[in-house]
Amino acid sequence: MDYTTAEQKGSDIVLSGVRCFNLAQTLDNGQAFRWLETDKGKFSGVAKGRRLELFSEGENLVLRDVSPEEFETVWKDYFDFSRNYTNLREKLSAWGGDVLRDALAFSPGLRLMRQDVWEILISFILSQNSNIPRIKKMISLLCEFFGEKLPCGAFAFPTPETLAALSPKNLAPIKCGYRAGYIIDAACKTAGGLFNPSVLAALSSDEIKDSLLKIHGVGPKVAECVLLYGFGRVERFPLDVWMKRVMSQFYPTGFPSEIKNYSGIAQQFLFHYARNFFSKN
Repeated sequence: MDYTTAEQKGSDIVLSGVRCFNLAQTLDNGQAFRWLETDKGKFSGVAKGRRLELFSEGENLVLRDVSPEEFETVWKDYFDFSRNYTNLREKLSAWGGDVLRDALAFSPGLRLMRQDVWEILISFILSQNSNIPRIKKMISLLCEFFGEKLPCGAFAFPTPETLAALSPKNLAPIKCGYRAGYIIDAACKTAGGLFNPSVLAALSSDEIKDSLLKIHGVGPKVAECVLLYGFGRVERFPLDVWMKRVMSQFYPTGFPSEIKNYSGIAQQFLFHYARNFFSKN
């Protein structure tokens, strides 16, 4: 694990000796859309029906108002703290050549998050032909209009049953355009059990992808995003414009064989690097 201890201090959980974790690099790199920097170095967001505030103090990470049980059952998995990124980064750096080595150095605190499958499905349906600020806005409005209001005042992600009962006209305030029909189809298939994340989790990645592609508006890229960010299949990765450029320029025959079981994690470092580096060159 990339921390030394997890201790309760007052109402907070404090992780000491944290390594390979930077809030901005992890929460604002295009894999999640409900996190905001509320103050310099402090972030707030809603995930898994909970609101969380967290910030770093030196090598410590503070999770506000979190019990030990909640950390173990929710946030430890969400932030992938059971995986040793210190060792993994060393291996990827050795296996991936100069460009991956540069990408790893560019984002020493990036981690791949394990998010809710349903939320990831809808989020990446909304992400099509859009940019991160607009995606965040659409998701924020979707939650505000159709999500349950939490005791903290924030809104949970709306349930499949709630969205399945809507028409595209009901989604007009979200300003998601043609994606409205895709959202409702995904909600109907999920609420009706045709797309069941709990059942699919036991199947192979290819079988899950086949099920995802039966949802209207879900193509190969969105399906791979759901596999990676929702189901935690780190051997899979989506190909957007940035990654297509990286792969064609630096890995025309694909990743080295040693990397293949971690292709999704390597992709996240390369995507973040390419989006920041190539866009300025």
